[in-house]
Amino acid sequence: MAHADLIVIGAGQSGLATAALAPRHGFNRTLVLESADAPGGAWPRYYDSLTLFSPARYSSLPGLRFPGDPGRYPTRDEVLDYLHSYARLLTADIHPCTKVTSVTRRGDAWSVRAGDGREFTARAVIAATGNYGTPHLPDLPGLAEFPGRVLHAADYRTPDGFTGQRAVVVGAGNSAIQIAAELGAVADTTLATRRPIGWMPQRPLGRDLHWWLKHTRLDVAPIRRLLEKIPVSVIDDGHYAAALDRHGVERREMFSRLTTEGAVWADGTTEAVDALVLATGYRLAFHYLTGSGALDPDGRPLHRGGIATTVPGLGFVGMEFQRSFSSKTLRGVGRDAGYVLRRLAHRR
Repeated sequence: MAHADLIVIGAGQSGLATAALAPRHGFNRTLVLESADAPGGAWPRYYDSLTLFSPARYSSLPGLRFPGDPGRYPTRDEVLDYLHSYARLLTADIHPCTKVTSVTRRGDAWSVRAGDGREFTARAVIAATGNYGTPHLPDLPGLAEFPGRVLHAADYRTPDGFTGQRAVVVGAGNSAIQIAAELGAVADTTLATRRPIGWMPQRPLGRDLHWWLKHTRLDVAPIRRLLEKIPVSVIDDGHYAAALDRHGVERREMFSRLTTEGAVWADGTTEAVDALVLATGYRLAFHYLTGSGALDPDGRPLHRGGIATTVPGLGFVGMEFQRSFSSKTLRGVGRDAGYVLRRLAHRR
């Protein structure tokens, strides 16, 4: 059994940022438990062509500047290389291939158990697995009858294998747009959404959106609840909108159901479809906290700003709108990690 001052669950951007800041708050021995065989979180599983919507200067974790031209928009592989470099600089002990199965409060400490039977203990635990672990698969009418290919955006890598097919991408967020723009070059592609696509300029008045968020402080905690209610918009400098138009990718109102022949659209027309790509987001995945008293009946964390409200010594980092608009981004996780660590240290 290994004991530490702090256990961080997850070695993605949130967990690594938390581990980097932990010594500043008195957590001198930190263990990071990661289910994969290397740090990086969900980044290795994203599609190959993914590009950040934040420039490099706003994509750094605490203590290490993102390398290269600060004005460029890094790719998935660049982010993954950066996270690997960041992990190597940490003083924390990172345990890969360690899938946490339970977190239990015992007296004044936490017991964290892995699937292979190993047990770790600490006075404080931070769940940094975010909400990218569990792809959301909507209950689409007729999906069980649909004979075509169905995959979530989490399983999409490249347009290889879609050439010449009829493809429908479900979703109206950034991932849906990027995937549809890429598929449109090789397949007859349609975007199916429940509402019109909302476009947000990437560089309003010549400045990157993240510059505006930083300097106006529009994404800080006091207006978090307002930002949470704003419909998701696609951030674009015109590149993806132009690609959709160039490849003839149209947006249609969400189909009403699927059949053995394809999709039945809202206007009643039926069309043969070869493949569905569901860019329908993800769900919080804190199965290891079941029975800990930290979750509501639907599995959502009971917290305020990332500090558990029902059990002591437990925090969260990396959840959407946890404290700000940027809470689950490279730019925002460090700020939230510092906030959670300060309060856990104070209460300890």
